[in-house]
Amino acid sequence: MRIVIVGIISCFIGLCMPIQTNASILDEQTVIIEVDGDPHERVAAMKEIDAMLEVLTVYDTLLQGMAVKGKQATIQKLLREPYVRTLHPIQEYETYELQAEATKDGVLPNDVHTTPFTGKGVKVGVVDTGIDYTHPDLQNNYRGGYDVVDFDDDPMETPEDSGLGTNHGTHVAGIIGANGQLLGVAPDVDLYAYRALGPGGSGTSVQVIAAMEEAVKDGVEILNLSLGNTINGPDFPTSIAVNKAEELGVMTVIANGNAGPEDWTIGSPATASQTFSVGALDQEHTTVSLYEPKTDTDIPLMEMIGSVPWDFTTDYPLIPFSNDASLNGAIVLAERDDVPFTEKAQYAQEQGAVALLLYDPDSDEDFLGSIDQEEEEITIPVASIGKNDAEMLLEKSALYIETTYTKVPDQVASFSSRGPVTMDWRIKPDILAPGARIISTVPGGYAELQGTSMAAPHVTGGLALLKEAHPTWTNDQIIAALETTATRLFTEDEQPFLPIEQGMGAMNIDEAVQTKTLIHQPKLSFGETAGFKDRQTSTVKIENISEEDQTFHFSVPKKTKGMQWDVPMSFTLGPNETKEVPISLDVTHLVDEGVQQGWIDLHQEDHTYHLPYLFVSEEADQPTSMGFDFYQDPLQEDIYNYQVYVTEEADRLEVDVYHPETLIHEGTLLTTDDIHAGLNEGEISAKDVEYDGMYIGVVSIYLSSGEIDRDIVEIVLLKPE
Repeated sequence: MRIVIVGIISCFIGLCMPIQTNASILDEQTVIIEVDGDPHERVAAMKEIDAMLEVLTVYDTLLQGMAVKGKQATIQKLLREPYVRTLHPIQEYETYELQAEATKDGVLPNDVHTTPFTGKGVKVGVVDTGIDYTHPDLQNNYRGGYDVVDFDDDPMETPEDSGLGTNHGTHVAGIIGANGQLLGVAPDVDLYAYRALGPGGSGTSVQVIAAMEEAVKDGVEILNLSLGNTINGPDFPTSIAVNKAEELGVMTVIANGNAGPEDWTIGSPATASQTFSVGALDQEHTTVSLYEPKTDTDIPLMEMIGSVPWDFTTDYPLIPFSNDASLNGAIVLAERDDVPFTEKAQYAQEQGAVALLLYDPDSDEDFLGSIDQEEEEITIPVASIGKNDAEMLLEKSALYIETTYTKVPDQVASFSSRGPVTMDWRIKPDILAPGARIISTVPGGYAELQGTSMAAPHVTGGLALLKEAHPTWTNDQIIAALETTATRLFTEDEQPFLPIEQGMGAMNIDEAVQTKTLIHQPKLSFGETAGFKDRQTSTVKIENISEEDQTFHFSVPKKTKGMQWDVPMSFTLGPNETKEVPISLDVTHLVDEGVQQGWIDLHQEDHTYHLPYLFVSEEADQPTSMGFDFYQDPLQEDIYNYQVYVTEEADRLEVDVYHPETLIHEGTLLTTDDIHAGLNEGEISAKDVEYDGMYIGVVSIYLSSGEIDRDIVEIVLLKPE
């Protein structure tokens, strides 16, 4: 029996279905309605039904419809109109980023390439929490945007003094296009900000789609969405909007998720077929910490931007900062206060200190500052530590401190979500980019954060560089260049990370700019095989963009029980010639069950391109059910709706409810034999629901294989008045 625990809020930048918590909510509903015909004209018709109907926004680019808020009776009447196609409940999104561990070398975004290109003139949109466009590193590149939370043209981050301040969008924007003391991947792009997530980093699908529409109308060429959910399946209607944006010529880049290292953890809409999903690379680095021998304590530290490296091989005395005491030959520990970091470091340096450590006396939160080297050269390292560690050190007397270093190789970040995608078995992520210990802009300064939210904007910046370098290339060619030239990563055992962990590998912008070969759709997903013998074929398109002939040949994996490959013999492409190449796989009943994946190598002179493949034999260990939701029908208060994604054939669904405090079984809420692989939706009458309040729900899926899959969720049941 497989048991999966699912919280009602579980996000990397996550989707959380709304919980209705009071009866007044039942009076009004907010929904997204898709319509036939011109949605602006349909609004007028809807107003004739109820003049009090509030139209929050009209979609006419990525969707044909609108988001409306009104009484249940009004929305029920609207659904009867012949031009209304369908209705979608609202979904909620929230930001979530990870604090980075302290390292000797945090990652600066512009270090990912050495090309002369800067993304000049490329229009990039950031759908997020807004950005602090007054930040000195962003203000020169900021070109505008829109706030679909407050519905105005001021997409500023929610300020900290509101109690629900945000910084996520500013950090993402800085990775893409900061141009000041810190440089982004593409420091000359035109930055547009679309605030879809408001105070505390929360928002809804209404706002996310509206923000995307504003971006497309503004003519952005690349759109970054460091958001998603934990459901490995369809995300409707947001995925429709993503795919439509791609059709309209806008490249969309979406974070893969922070739910790793388990398989099947990629979140929608990164699962969408038409988007470019990004996992997180943890680059080779050296962690640095202070070691206090008396208490056998390791203390992480965070170097300031602009500081010379912390690179000591001997022990030094550590003393508190003082204007009266000698600082000569010591590591000095000082409080963060109103004196600028650079000024404090300059004084410590003049008094003979070998390094300066800063801590915040009011908070144990990590903080990252910067040192300005323009006015006065600061030759001593400057770093920060936590308040609790600082107070522990200050309690010691005659303290000597040593520095320790630990080297960590390139790897897939442990938190990075893994594929594959359920149901269609696509390999995801598409590519990796730096997502650990990323230094970037935040309101009022800089911060070191990590997550696939930080990896995605590296790719967005990389696409901008390629677009500047090759202005005549199509979007497909630009994306193919990044995938074709990605660097495959290996574990410490010298085995490549799995395709579902790294996709094509780590982004290599320098190689992508110079490539002479493009491989389109290089990830070979053969789907599910069954029976005594099954043949599956996947086609890749190989494009020679050089002025010389190129000769290619394949080498396939060693013969494995139950698997036989059929690939073309050697072939030659002339200058600017393209060829579609079929790759076939014969699978017999002798092959091992489950997800089978590996690599096929394509050789061209001194280049070898590694094409990942994946297929599922008989069955896989994917999550059986996801995204269970039980909510009051927005049109009829006496009806409850439910939905659940099921990835295997099933015979029965049961939902039992338990008291949230005593965990006593209260009864069975729902049972049905009408269930199948895919999205299951249904309804039950409120008359059949005997419960009122919040409960722990156990969702049991009885699979056709005889197994039982159980999820644990929160369920809110409110009896109509």
